[in-house]
Amino acid sequence: MSTTYLEAIREGLWEEMERDPDVFLLGEDIGAYGGAFKVTAGFLEKFGERRVVDTPISEEAIVGAATGAALMGLRPVAEMQFADFISCGFDQIVNFAAKCRYRWNAPVPIVVRSPSGGGVHGGPFHSQNPEMWFVRTPGLKVVCPATAYDAKGLIKSAIRDNDPVLFFEHKGLYRRIKEDLPAGDFTVPIGKAKVVREGKDLSIITYGAMVWTALEAADRLAAEGASVEVVDLRTLAPLDRDTVCESVRKTSKVLLLHEDTRTGGMAGELAVSITERVFEYLDGPIVRVTAPDTPVPYSPPLEDAFLPNADKVVEKARWLLRY
Repeated sequence: MSTTYLEAIREGLWEEMERDPDVFLLGEDIGAYGGAFKVTAGFLEKFGERRVVDTPISEEAIVGAATGAALMGLRPVAEMQFADFISCGFDQIVNFAAKCRYRWNAPVPIVVRSPSGGGVHGGPFHSQNPEMWFVRTPGLKVVCPATAYDAKGLIKSAIRDNDPVLFFEHKGLYRRIKEDLPAGDFTVPIGKAKVVREGKDLSIITYGAMVWTALEAADRLAAEGASVEVVDLRTLAPLDRDTVCESVRKTSKVLLLHEDTRTGGMAGELAVSITERVFEYLDGPIVRVTAPDTPVPYSPPLEDAFLPNADKVVEKARWLLRY
């Protein structure tokens, strides 16, 4: 039976809580209510209130409590009801949890789950992609799964990791993406990208929900005779530059795609890495398709105009293929 992206995260959490009694959950409305998106529905009844903890509305307190518990040997998974609200816990994440390993070699095995992304008409406070705030912070790991398989495998890897992991799960994928998952325990390695479609004329490098946008664009371009490779980064920190550069060596043309806003986005970091490492393989300029530098609009037509889509990708890819 096919498993949705949401159910995959739920299964990963459940299995890790059964496997390791030190794993526990905390966050707003995750217990009795089952979470804003129902990821943790039924967990309170199964694992009890000592391991499924409803918290006050204070992201700073949630992350601070999780960090303290981790320093005492537990493995907390903290939920931000929406990724946007993670800014309220920013100090605890970047100035404490991220630096404990460096300061006195103390592991901080926390996972911060953050439902992110647009396309759900949530407006500027419930639709952001704040991953780059944390990618640039040494000591943090940042993952952004695109598939149900990766969502389950990466949440399990994140829980088992001894460093703080920011786990960005795209709200728009929760019930839209399904696939058959293998039985038994499996994980997906943090820090390893994946080529999800082979091609030889152009590489699209992306992550999260934009993987599906890239695949749609690649299908349309294939009908026009273009062979497009799609690389899913999966993890943004640590970043798998080797897989990216391998793809660029093969195709010699690259389009960088992300839902996040443009300035300071992952595309800029990737562009520099490609230029430094494989510039001599490029047969055209590096092209970006991103959201513009504005807040996420609430109006559905404005949000549609704001978000990258397959039309925008195809248009830029055609230009680059002709270059």
